[in-house]
Amino acid sequence: MLTIVRQDNEETASGADRVFTFFRDRLLSGELKAGDRLLGERELALALGVSRPVLREALRSLSMLGLLDIRHGRGAYVRSADASVLGQALTLCLAPEPNILDDVLQARIAIECQAIRLACLRASERDLQAIAALLDTLVDSLDDPERGGGADYAFHLSIVRASGSGALMKIYEAISPLLMRSHVERRRDTFREPAITSGLVDAHRQVFLAMAERNPDEAERRLREHFAIGDELRRNNLISTYQTQGTKPLRSSSDRITQ
Repeated sequence: MLTIVRQDNEETASGADRVFTFFRDRLLSGELKAGDRLLGERELALALGVSRPVLREALRSLSMLGLLDIRHGRGAYVRSADASVLGQALTLCLAPEPNILDDVLQARIAIECQAIRLACLRASERDLQAIAALLDTLVDSLDDPERGGGADYAFHLSIVRASGSGALMKIYEAISPLLMRSHVERRRDTFREPAITSGLVDAHRQVFLAMAERNPDEAERRLREHFAIGDELRRNNLISTYQTQGTKPLRSSSDRITQ
């Protein structure tokens, strides 16, 4: 009985993989695009060599990811990817990983450092004005962890958006739930420390000025300094907390939040 179940599972997985590969390859080749209708269930199952139940389950999974719109009695239609849905799925996959916020920070650094170089070349005046306004919001929300964390996230997101790279933007939005959590929790840890908050505000300002001057090397350098300064400020804050509170346990490394 166990052997039969395992074989059925393997066949289902293999069939689902064929459906996913078909869908992915057709999107990459341009044969499928948003709004297109897939072949009928019978034709598609025959073409891919899978059973109709396996096909239905695979299409349902693609629908749950926001990639297909299944209209009963009318067929399945390709949708533009919804980054928020994909982000939730990715967050669920990453959440159990140890030290996930520290790990995601490394991905964030890679994305933002390339994005800011592109933004120096591509950002419009409207982009720069929007980022400047977000910098003002960031300064005005230093005493509110929720609002301040949201403003911090929005500032960095706007840099990626100004890069004009759809791929970088999609990837960044996909990890946005984790990024938002890191921004808000960090604000909760530091908003009562004026030296820390003022230092981070100044770092954001320097990043913006370098980008507004359209200097890719300087902008990337300022951004990397911003991340490094955040690390140093967090370490100093932890040391100070430990010295003043004695034996109070420190939070785990996975909970120490990025800027």
